[in-house]
Amino acid sequence: MAKIFCDFRFLLFLAAVAFFYIQMRIFATQSEYSDRLAAAVASENQCTNQLRSLIDQISMQQERIVALEEERNRRELECIQLKNLVEDLKRKDLQRLIDKVQAPVAAVVIMACNRADYLERTIKSVLKYQTSVASKYPLFVSQDGSDPHVKSLALSYDQLTYMQHLDYKPVETERPGELIAYYKISRHYKWALDELFYKHSFSRVIILEDDMEIAPDFFDYFEAAAALLDKDKSIMAVSSWNDNGQKQYVHDPYMLYRSDFFPGLGWMLARSTWDELSPKWPKAYWDDWLRSKENHKGRQFIRPEVCRTYNFGEHGSSMGQFYHQYLAPIKLNDVQVNWKSMDLSYLMEDNYVKHFADVVRKAKPIHGNDIVLKVSNIVGDVRIKYEDQSDFEHIARKFGIFEEWKDGVPRTAYKGIVVFRYQTSRRVFLVGPDSLKELGVADS
Repeated sequence: MAKIFCDFRFLLFLAAVAFFYIQMRIFATQSEYSDRLAAAVASENQCTNQLRSLIDQISMQQERIVALEEERNRRELECIQLKNLVEDLKRKDLQRLIDKVQAPVAAVVIMACNRADYLERTIKSVLKYQTSVASKYPLFVSQDGSDPHVKSLALSYDQLTYMQHLDYKPVETERPGELIAYYKISRHYKWALDELFYKHSFSRVIILEDDMEIAPDFFDYFEAAAALLDKDKSIMAVSSWNDNGQKQYVHDPYMLYRSDFFPGLGWMLARSTWDELSPKWPKAYWDDWLRSKENHKGRQFIRPEVCRTYNFGEHGSSMGQFYHQYLAPIKLNDVQVNWKSMDLSYLMEDNYVKHFADVVRKAKPIHGNDIVLKVSNIVGDVRIKYEDQSDFEHIARKFGIFEEWKDGVPRTAYKGIVVFRYQTSRRVFLVGPDSLKELGVADS
């Protein structure tokens, strides 16, 4: 019995040892799995962190890719712009070469002060015909003073060069009651012409005022006349204006004349003549100064029968003097004359005396009273002799043409003869007391 009990206790001991061993193995296994689980969790966390890091890197790379794409597009745009700029510079360089080969006929300057509305109308008229010949006729606007509207308007046009004359020197008139404006205008003209001839080195300059419109053949006319100006030094300047160019007194858009009276109002001057005039330019009344015999020294001016400029400046420094009677009715040429095909050699000094004498010689002499009625009843050209300035003014008043004289010369006159059309294509020649003798025409 004791042996059985002992065996039972031994079996219990073995069972306890086995149980304890199993428990230890279970605990060890659980610990191992717990460590593995912890390691797996740690590994998973590390993978998650790495994944997030990769996602962040991918996002940064995508942002860099977008930035690089934008940079590429910007550089491509810059390349296109640079290419266009290079092409533009090439074209301009080519144009400069062309311009150097073909020198400008003349610079064109519009003289302005404080009439922005007038200036705009003038610029538009000039650009209408100048754009196609811009290389031959570089366009300038010269402003006297600082009127902001005039300056802003001039600077708004890319087709022209703006110049500004600022003169703060006080004006001292030579006689009481004179308008200061005439002194300022004279200063401005000298400054502008000095700039164009000496700073910009043009050989000729066409002077316009800020209240003018031009004819379709304005530039062709001056190009043809430039050749005369170069060849014949007895021509002081070329004008686009006829003082007696009102609709009722003109007919032939092809006809040009020489005149001892400076017309102004759209005229071309050569540098050689300016070299002479600039040092002694007057303080005021520059146009009348040019009309004095002391300054034109027997030289003449070319003028058309039909005006190539129209003056619409009713309001200005001259207070609209004579505007409604003489300026408003002016006929602006509307015929496109092919001046390149015209033979203008008859205007050369030696040729013109003979040419004009022949025309005057053929005109029928008219005498006595009722000369206007007599002229109306005659077909063909006529000539009427006047004895002196008073007699001329009396006859001119009957026909309605300009009566004014300057330094002994009637407006538009050549050797004392004033010519105009009357009612038809008939020409009327008002002939001075010594005119026929100067032309070598026998007096009837």
